[in-house]
Amino acid sequence: MTDRTPPGRDPHAVHHPAPDGAPRLDDDRHVVVVGGGIAGIAAAVVLAERGARVTLLEACEQLGGRVRAWPTEDGRTMSRGFHAFFRQYYTLRALLRRADPGLDHLVPVPDYPLRRGDGLTDSFAKLPATPPANLVTFVLRSPTFPVSALPSVHIPSALELVNVSYPESHERYDGESAQDFLDRLRFPEGARHLALEVFARSFFAHPSEFGAGELVGMFHSYFTGSSEGLLFDVPDDDYDTALWAPLGRYLAGLGVDVRTGTRVEGLAPGEDGVWRVRAGSEELAADAVVLATDPRATRALAADLPVSSDRTLGRAQQAWHGRVADGRNAPPFVVVRLWFDGLVAPSREAFLGTSGYDLLDNVTVLERFEQGAADWSAEHGGSVVELHGYAVDPARDPDVAGEGRGGLDEDRVRARLLASLHEVYPETAELGVVHEELLVEDDCGLVGTGPWRQRLTVDTPYPGLALAGDGLRVDWPIALMERAAVTGVLAANHLLQGWGVRGEDVWTVPLEGILRRRPHLPAALRRGAARVPGLRRR
Repeated sequence: MTDRTPPGRDPHAVHHPAPDGAPRLDDDRHVVVVGGGIAGIAAAVVLAERGARVTLLEACEQLGGRVRAWPTEDGRTMSRGFHAFFRQYYTLRALLRRADPGLDHLVPVPDYPLRRGDGLTDSFAKLPATPPANLVTFVLRSPTFPVSALPSVHIPSALELVNVSYPESHERYDGESAQDFLDRLRFPEGARHLALEVFARSFFAHPSEFGAGELVGMFHSYFTGSSEGLLFDVPDDDYDTALWAPLGRYLAGLGVDVRTGTRVEGLAPGEDGVWRVRAGSEELAADAVVLATDPRATRALAADLPVSSDRTLGRAQQAWHGRVADGRNAPPFVVVRLWFDGLVAPSREAFLGTSGYDLLDNVTVLERFEQGAADWSAEHGGSVVELHGYAVDPARDPDVAGEGRGGLDEDRVRARLLASLHEVYPETAELGVVHEELLVEDDCGLVGTGPWRQRLTVDTPYPGLALAGDGLRVDWPIALMERAAVTGVLAANHLLQGWGVRGEDVWTVPLEGILRRRPHLPAALRRGAARVPGLRRR
């Protein structure tokens, strides 16, 4: 029997059951999963647990994708930047429980402060977890949101944040950017930067290029629509040690053939219904393929798929190819990890989000929670500090343009990030750098302002081919790592349904805002919501 007990503290969490079917496959089905990030791992787990024979191919030497970590030559560890494991990430947490049933390798971060360039700081510690009390308390105590600024707020726009209904609310914002939405919201400038614009930049995009629908959905998921709270957990060691290597062992225990350092160069469906996946000099035959790669790799691999001579199917495939080709990548992001010869001030938070500090979006003091960094710090007497610039765009800032990866001048970007660190944590200006690692990547998809219904989904017009990844369209209000995990599950479910097998259930945050599901709220608020165009209760 399916367990319908909510997976977290929110009693309004929504259960999405998988289509009915047999508990396991009764015949041999081979699935090649291309990509060993969160989406690929999730798909491989669900398929293998139901009896599929799975081969997981990952181009890098470690699993984890955009949440990967790897050793340096002298045994230190580098990663692609800080990631927050929110308590709303029900599917991701269920995946991690396969190898860590008690989630013992996730530790809570006591606060998530956000600091503005003038020094004003917002905190999410000790907020009520349940809306609307969390929102009201935040506004009342926030130094960036003075009560005197409330009359300037555009109330109909503000009510949209608490009057959503999914999936309908996804389409309301077609063609509108996060910046356009923030402009009409008319929040105080400080609150706009700290409480909302930070959400947009966490998608590695400038607010003018990031879809307003995603911004509103994130605000609902993390703040105004969920009772899980806005605080989060982090792994107690590097991502590979704490998360992905154990899941790799779990997959191997299920019989999955996990191959890292294996890049897929092509795939094609055969007339016999068998897929051929080319990886180096080897060609694998499979009944189905899950393509869970980054957007650029997905576009490259999908581009060579043939179009059927059948008129109806061929038209569907041509239209799908057009949607694939329309995908864009977000601007480059930059991670700088520094091993200092001395310690930062003991009062520094494990994680600090920033706004108005040039290219810098967050600072992490890794020895506060990561065991490997703590061991290095104890041995050498220095802090391990990571700087992250989410969207370092040479098209918007010619000063960072250069010949390096992503079109950046890496030395100039590094210097500007370091200068901002010295401004945020002045004591670091007096510390020497013992080791340093700099990473530039531009492989994140851009969640733009185009029509929501034109975004790719897990299903494709090619029988036996499913997509997975955080850039796909999902009906529910989920994002980032949770969307990666959910789409991996949905891709596996899509294939299993075709074989008559029941897949995995999914839980999400509530699908409606608090104004729609809390009739006891003040009548004035409900009347205001009713006047918001296009969002009346149907």
